[in-house]
This record gives sequence, structure tokens and C-alpha cells, in this order.
Amino acid sequence: MTTESPSHTPSPTAPQPSFRVLGAISFSHFLNDTIQSLMLAIYPLFKSGLGLSFAQIGLITLAFQCTASLLQPLVGFYTDRNPKPYSLALGMGCTLTGLLLLSVAASFPAVLLAAALVGTGSSVFHPESARVARMASGGRHGMAQSIFQVGGNAGAATGPLLAAWIVLPNGQRSIAVFSLVALLAMIVLIGIGRWYRQRQRQPAKTPQSTGRDLPRSRVLQTLAVLLALIFSKFFYLASINSYLIFYLMYQYDLPTQTAQYHLFYFLASVAAGTLLGGPIGDRIGRRQVIWVSILGVAPFTLALPYVGPTLSVVLTMIIGFMLASAFPAILVYAQELFPGRIGTVSGLFFGLAFGLAGIGAAVLGKLADLWGIVAIYQICAFLPLIGLLAIFLPDLRHPIPTNGQLKPAKAG
Repeated sequence: MTTESPSHTPSPTAPQPSFRVLGAISFSHFLNDTIQSLMLAIYPLFKSGLGLSFAQIGLITLAFQCTASLLQPLVGFYTDRNPKPYSLALGMGCTLTGLLLLSVAASFPAVLLAAALVGTGSSVFHPESARVARMASGGRHGMAQSIFQVGGNAGAATGPLLAAWIVLPNGQRSIAVFSLVALLAMIVLIGIGRWYRQRQRQPAKTPQSTGRDLPRSRVLQTLAVLLALIFSKFFYLASINSYLIFYLMYQYDLPTQTAQYHLFYFLASVAAGTLLGGPIGDRIGRRQVIWVSILGVAPFTLALPYVGPTLSVVLTMIIGFMLASAFPAILVYAQELFPGRIGTVSGLFFGLAFGLAGIGAAVLGKLADLWGIVAIYQICAFLPLIGLLAIFLPDLRHPIPTNGQLKPAKAG
């Protein structure tokens, strides 16, 4: 297998990353995903307050996920052709409006509209903020994506805590407090928009060798491989995020609090993997990171259903770290595969991440009802074997034309 050359080889005149901008966009990601995860955590409030059925709760999720996931590639496609430096702040304005409506919604249709507005804000935020992270990377694209994405990981973990501390004890009106979070994000994003507009005025640099060197059929086949890897990663992560506590309580008879600690250890390892996966990809090559992080995790997922509670903590931390390290590498690899389509690609992959996580949780929940929670982990353990498809990923720095046929990289 051909060894991929490092994706970033700095020179004395190479541009430096703008850590001020990267820190700001990561902080904005934290605020955005705090609000997004808050949305899911306050369902019990609306179910009891408005007398909603589980079917209506499902429709709220559908409205939220459709706007938060399906719109992302469309937003990215539009902004690739019509750059909008202040679209990030405008999108956050949709989120702010949705939060205010949620705080006073007195009917099911009003909650549906509010959920759709919050989701729309997210659909604008992710593709455009991924573009900003790449612009501020100074050529260290993986590192920039890791900094950006770890903010989202932290926000996703924070939202449910804030819901438990603020919203659930104080009622629906207290949701309006979080409009201040959205307002703070808008202020930060306006500053990022100014920087974005200034960068637009600078002459564009000629891109390095990328997916443009590959036949169109090979590019599409490579995209199909990346989508299969995304499916493997996020379906397996859904089994951990949604059902690890139930699995530990059933399999090892652990108390709820202890199981929650185990979940925290897993989420901490996910954050560490997200933060380190990008820089490692910059150094050794993204193809290598994708290969190791998805296929390499298979021995640990296959062992997880058959070990004791202590070793299960170790294995879930290894699994979380390795799987999380893959996403920055996959996203940057896809961006290099489609140069000039940064927004479209980022929207597609972030949208799939959200969508597959939601679908995975629903499907696995239904299967757990039928077959039991342990069987789910035994079945999902085989998902990382889809990582074998990574052998078909071309080296984008030294592409190998294949006359449109999908062939593995040459050994050597």
C-alpha cells in the first residue's frame, strides 16, 4: 500500500494558522451545539406541559433533524457559489428566534415551527463555520477542523446539563435565557464575518494536487467509500451515546450513577480523539488516520460485549478516541477530493453525521426492544469492519489514475 505523504509540509513562507479565528469559531461551535443539544433535552417539559404524545415528540424531532441535517448540503452548495460572510450570524439569528418562540409556544404547531428554526440555524452554521476553519488553518487543515469540532463536542455534552439545572426546574419560560447564548454567538460570528470578508478580498492561491487529478468516476467511487465509513462510525457511536448506560446496568448490574460515569469517560475520550485526530492526519496523512481509526477499532468493539465492567471502561475509551479521530480526517479528505466545494462537502458530511446518529438511535432502540440490549452490542461490534473499504481510498497527494475503475492502492 502506498504511503501517503504528509498533507502539510510547512515552509518558511507558509501562512500561519489564525488561532484567534479558530478559537472564536470553536467557541461559537460550543455555543451552537449547546443550544442544539438543549433542544432534545427539554422534550419532557413539552410532553407534560402540552400533553403531547410520543408520536408528536417524534414529529418535533423530525422537524428539527430535517432542517438541521438535510438543509446543510443545500446551504453549502449555495454559499460555495455566493459567499456570504455574515451568513453565520444570520443563521444564529434563526436559532435565537426559535428559542424565543419555544419559551412561549402554547401549541404543538408553534413548537414544530420553533424546532425548525433552531435546526435551520444549525444548518447554516456547520458548513460555513467549517469553511472558516479551513480558511484560518494556514494549511494545517486537520488541526483546524479538530479545534473547530471539539467545541461542538463540548457543547453537545453541556446542553443536557444546562437543561437539567435551568430549564426543567424553572419551566418553559426559562428557555428564553438561552437566547442570550445565541446573542453572544451572534456577536462573535459578526466578528468572524468581518475577518471572512477581508479574506475574500485577498487573491486566491492555486490549490495543490487534489481530487481534480482523478477521473470523475473514481472521485464518485471514493465519495461512496467515505459515506460508507461515515455510516460505520456514526451508527456505532449511536449505540454508545444512546444505550451505553442501559447496557452497563443490564449486563453488569451497575447503579445508574456509576454507568453515567462510564459514559462521561467515553465522551471525554471522544473529545480527545476529535482534538488530536486532525493534527495527526496533518502529520502522517489523512488516509492512514482513516484506515487505523475505523478498521483498527474493530478488535476493541468485537471484544467489548465479552469483558467485565472494569475492562469495558478501558475499551470504550479506546473506541471513543479512535472513532472520533476519524471525522476530522474524513472531512478534510473529502474537502480535498472536491476543491472549490468546501461548503457543499462540509454540509453533506455534517448533515449525515446528525442524520445517521438520529436514525441509528431509533433503529437500534427498536432492535433492542426485539432482541435485547446485549445483542445490539454484539451486532454493532462488526460495523467497524466496513473500514476495510479504506483500502480503496486514493492518495490525493499522489493520485493513481485507474481508468475509472475502483482499485486498491498499490502495495509497496
